[in-house]
Amino acid sequence: APQTNRLSVNVKRLPLIQDSLLLISTMMLGIMAVFFWTYSFNVNYAMLQVDGEMYATMQSLFNQNVRHPVFFIFFFGSGVFSVFTLLAHLGQIRKPYVWIIATVTVLYLLGIILFTRKINLPLNYYTESWNPQNLPDDWQAIRDQWNQANDTRVAVSFLAFIFSLTAMLIKKRY
Repeated sequence: APQTNRLSVNVKRLPLIQDSLLLISTMMLGIMAVFFWTYSFNVNYAMLQVDGEMYATMQSLFNQNVRHPVFFIFFFGSGVFSVFTLLAHLGQIRKPYVWIIATVTVLYLLGIILFTRKINLPLNYYTESWNPQNLPDDWQAIRDQWNQANDTRVAVSFLAFIFSLTAMLIKKRY
């Protein structure tokens, strides 16, 4: 009998756990969307105004100084919490909001984490290798590629955030 009681208590707590995971995931996704947006629409615009030497120096500093625990907690945590949120809702797979949560999870894992690994990080490593006094001929093209890649992260992270908010609102109807 104690085993059954423990199970029923856990089942009763499941909606609270699900809602908490969805809320945390949504908040983290929103923070990352704002991070990418701020970079694209503030930092990148400012960096278009500086000469190559200043760009190379500053971009390298940005790339190095973004590598800190708080950034990593939100960058990877958004993906981790999205996965946990999806796993917590798998018992309701027939509900439309679960499919939205699944979409959010795939969007973030592939469109942010994998995309960053395959596109942004190689560009970061390349710019960090530059000598600011002797820039490669393609430095402006690389800058433009990096800016476009970050704009993609803005769009994907914004969609993931909006879809996550949508899942929260739809879930309340069920």
